[in-house]
Amino acid sequence: MVTIVDTNVLVDLAISGSAWHGWSSGQILSAFKRGPVVINPIIYAEFSLRYSSMDQVDELLPQSEFRRESIPWPAAFAAAAAFRVYRQAGGERERILPDFLIGAHAAVRGYSILTRDLKGYRSYFPSLDLITPETHP
Repeated sequence: MVTIVDTNVLVDLAISGSAWHGWSSGQILSAFKRGPVVINPIIYAEFSLRYSSMDQVDELLPQSEFRRESIPWPAAFAAAAAFRVYRQAGGERERILPDFLIGAHAAVRGYSILTRDLKGYRSYFPSLDLITPETHP
């Protein structure tokens, strides 16, 4: 099973004192045992915000462990469709949020998402297999 790792879990791993470090560490190890672990450019960009060089980021997210994938074109369309539903339901953001692109990537490819954000993904991508503190304590 392929798993996309959401940015919040990667941040937990990078900050050893974080309240979620233990849960995220255990879940990422389980994900590695199940199969490939994927990040995409959106996740990479969100994570990189905290660092001043690509070398630092690449050391924390080595390509030998985190498979890098581009967002598929059908996922970009699916993200826009989900965002349209969000806006019609009263969502106020004007631009497509990263989670819509990440969720659509996972949905189009049939991947699981390892995240601490159950609500956002479940609301707009109900068929996703989510690995969250609520589903995997």
